[in-house]
This record gives sequence, structure tokens and C-alpha cells, in this order.
Amino acid sequence: MKKKGFLSVLLATAMLGSMVAAVPAAAADDDQTLTVWCWDPNFNIYAMQQAEKIYQEDHPDFKLDIQENVYSDIETKLITAATSGDYSTLPDIFLMQDYSYHKDVTSFPDVFTDLTDSGIDFSQFSTGKLADSTVDGKNYGVPFDNGATIMAIRSDIVEEAGLTTDDFKDITWSKFMELAKTVKEKTDTPMLTTSGGSELVLEMLQSAGASPIVDGEVKIADNEVLKQAVEVYAQLVNEGYMTEYTDWDQYIASMNNGDAAGVINGCWIMSSVQAAEDQSGKWTIVDMPALDDVEGATNYANCGGASWAVSSNCKNPDLAYDFIKSTFGGSVELYDDLLVNAGAIASYLPAAESDVYQEASDFYGGQKVYADIVDYASKVPAFDCGAYYSDIRSALTDVVTNVVQSGADVAEELQTAQETVEFNIEG
Repeated sequence: MKKKGFLSVLLATAMLGSMVAAVPAAAADDDQTLTVWCWDPNFNIYAMQQAEKIYQEDHPDFKLDIQENVYSDIETKLITAATSGDYSTLPDIFLMQDYSYHKDVTSFPDVFTDLTDSGIDFSQFSTGKLADSTVDGKNYGVPFDNGATIMAIRSDIVEEAGLTTDDFKDITWSKFMELAKTVKEKTDTPMLTTSGGSELVLEMLQSAGASPIVDGEVKIADNEVLKQAVEVYAQLVNEGYMTEYTDWDQYIASMNNGDAAGVINGCWIMSSVQAAEDQSGKWTIVDMPALDDVEGATNYANCGGASWAVSSNCKNPDLAYDFIKSTFGGSVELYDDLLVNAGAIASYLPAAESDVYQEASDFYGGQKVYADIVDYASKVPAFDCGAYYSDIRSALTDVVTNVVQSGADVAEELQTAQETVEFNIEG
């Protein structure tokens, strides 16, 4: 009896030990590891790797399983999960382009987790950037990078025309036309270069606090602010103040070769501007012009960018919330590193106060460009294209093309664009 009892105790102890050994391992895996989908090893993947290191300082058992996916594959996988109803294939966290949020959250709501009450302080991000991932008043994304619109100007070219870069700060488009005319006449150089399409028109629209969607309805026709933006764009091209390039490489070359005195785009364009190292000290960053005679119009807009989402398949939402809150939603140290090593400018407003962001840039003539850009981002009006951004952008590109190349009537083209977008929505 004693031997049998002893064996029973050994067996029970072994089984208990096995269970004890197994449970913490599984729990550790469930509780401390998050899977992430993103793209670009030198940009957002690098950002996640640095965020992991920072979070591990206080959570040594924490790990990220970062899986590289090109953005088109992420979109495809999200749609596949939603249409099949099988969300088990989704990661805990994924990166999504800002302009996809409204459409995807509306079309596939069960893919996303509402982050509004997650403990992340969304008031610390720029309003314009945050609006891209806010749907029906709920937050579905945490901003990653900054797409604040800038006007980069060749100071040497405008000085040759008897002007300074200060002349281009905080101005309206009518004033810009006067200055651009002077630059063109004195240097035979167009003031701006553009890759064409409707991006600049949409930036003008946002800067004025207007939108092609009003109360959930498409409002392209009879939209006076949009009409003015298209007319300004056409004037820039027709009077030779801006050159359009349909080839992206030619567009970039026009900045680097001095074929234009400036460019207006999201601040991410700076990496292309800075490719011409021999032009260090010859560039300045200012805000974009504001539309004339529009109540509430500003000099600020946003173009491009991405935000982090938490999927409905997240195994440990509380861990995901705390990780994001402590890093992308709360670590100036992280944003300092990303600025220096990845060229990622923050839309997290406290970052602008750091010593790194306050450093002067030799390339931009000693300007504190990064602090200035975060300040620009803080003033960007919210902009809502609803779920139809891609349709609206495509239709407005047709408007711009027809008006500029064929002299088509702006009002008629906007009416056609309205009908096209409405047809696409109904279809």
C-alpha cells in the first residue's frame, strides 16, 4: 500500500509539474507576444522594432512578431478575412494607409477594434491627421507618421528674382501668383513642380476646412471652394508658374535639377528634395498658400501617411493598447530615434519640444524644420472624404486633366465628377 501510494504521489506530482510547466509557457506566449503586419524595412518596420525595444525596457518578456507585407497584400488579406467571416488569419496590429480607413471601417467593421476608450490619449496628435482614422466619432487608428503639407523653396532662385523665402510665408494664392510671376520673369523658372493629378487640389480644399463630402453626401458639383481650388490649379499651369510631370522620376528630377523653384506636397517629399546634396543650405520650408476669400481658410493641409490599427483578432487587446500607448502614443524617445534614423516625422505633438526636433538643419539653411512641420500639423483642419476617397480623387483627377489640357468648363466638369462618384457608390 505504501509503495502504491508513493507511486501515485509521484505520478500526480509529475502530471502537476507537467501542467505547471505547460501553462506558463502558453500564457507567456498569449500574454506577451503581439503579431504585427507592416511594410518597408527602413521605415515602419524599423519603427516597430524600435518601439519593441523601448517597451521591453519595462516589459522584458514582451515580443513582437513583425511580418513584412506589402500594403496591397494587407488590403487583400483584410478583405478576404471580412468576406469569409474568418478573422483568425489577422494579426494583432497592422498598419493601414490613412485614406483607406473610412472605406474599410465602413465596409468591414468587424476587422477593426474601436480604440476610443483604450487609454491612448488621442488629444496628443494633430487633429487633421487623426481625422483620417476617425469614423463616426470613434478612433480606429493611432497615427504613425506625419503628412503635413509643406512648400519647399529654393532660396537661391527666389533671391535671384529679388525676393526672399519669407515673402512666401503665410500668404494667399493670389499673392503667390504675384510672386511666382516675378520669379518666372526674372529667372525663367516656374515656381512649382507637380506630379499632376488631384492631390494639390484636395490639399487646397482641406486647407480651407472644406470637403467633397457634406453631411455624408457627395458635394462636388456646386462646391464653390472646390471650384476655386481647381481654378487656382489651372491658373498655375496655364500661366507657367507650375509644371506638371506624369512621370514620377522626372518630377523628382525637376526639384533636384533646378527646373523648378519649389514644390508643394506632404513633408515626406523632403527625402527626395534632400537627394541633391549639393543644394544643402539652398532650401527653405514654409507653409502652403491659403485660398482667398474663404472664411476659415488656413495655410495647412495633410497629404498621405499611415496609422496603426488593432484587429478584432487581437488575442490580448489590453497588451496591444498599453504597448501602443507607451510607444507611438507616448514616447518622445521613440520619435527622436525615428526622425534621426528613419526620417519619420511625428504627428505626435509633444515630440516637437524635444532637443532633436529643435535642432537646426544645415540643408534648410539652419531652419528648425522638424519642429515647424509638427507645428503645421497641429493646425491642419479635419478632412473627411468618407468611404469614397479613391473614387473622389480619381474623378477630380479627370476634372483637372480636362480643365488644364482641354480648357473644359470647371462647373461642368465638377458636375460630371459628381455623377461619376454617385454612380460608383450606387454600383
